[in-house]
Amino acid sequence: MKPLISPGGRVLGWGWVAAVALLLFDLALRGSGASSLVAGAVLLITVGVAYVLWLRPRVVPTAEGVRLVNPLRDTFVPWSEFTWADVTDVLRVHAGERVFRSWPLRENRRANVRENLRRAGDGPAPLLDTGADADPRSMRPVDLAARRLREEAERRKADPANRVAAAADPAEGAGPSDPAAPAEDAAPHGPVTVWAPDALGALGAPVFLLVVVLLLV
Repeated sequence: MKPLISPGGRVLGWGWVAAVALLLFDLALRGSGASSLVAGAVLLITVGVAYVLWLRPRVVPTAEGVRLVNPLRDTFVPWSEFTWADVTDVLRVHAGERVFRSWPLRENRRANVRENLRRAGDGPAPLLDTGADADPRSMRPVDLAARRLREEAERRKADPANRVAAAADPAEGAGPSDPAAPAEDAAPHGPVTVWAPDALGALGAPVFLLVVVLLLV
């Protein structure tokens, strides 16, 4: 199952990165002095913000569980602990009594959010039937993502042999774009939430650069 992302966020993120690249190129050609260095550092900070808010967040189903990649932290929920996925204002993953929210997969229409929250307030029974027989072509993207996670969890739990075979491929669910992936080889027994070094670095490095520039000018 492929990672679940927000296409709109990706477009915004890469669009801003492209705009900043042009601005930095213009600064390199025309800029001079301390003000150009400060402006360049500030632009790099905005690239870090775009990465953290728009490019990094995703939901990654893997052989061992589902990873919620949020702006600054990652949460890994093993399939053995996964009990449900639903949508209120965002996609949520349930692990028993614990509920984890996904940053990128959101419901944008207020009427739908109110209806989802009402269902959530009524208890689990209505949620269990929501969209069970719906045509995937007619479902909203976030609801379809929640349904696919439920189906993946059911498949993984029902086929232990398939789960073991998938776990033998260390590349599944990880890659250069996911450097903060938890160590799934350790097979955690419950949900784990960790700070993401790449996100902290993307914000911290340009801020440090700006501080250095301000101290030197």
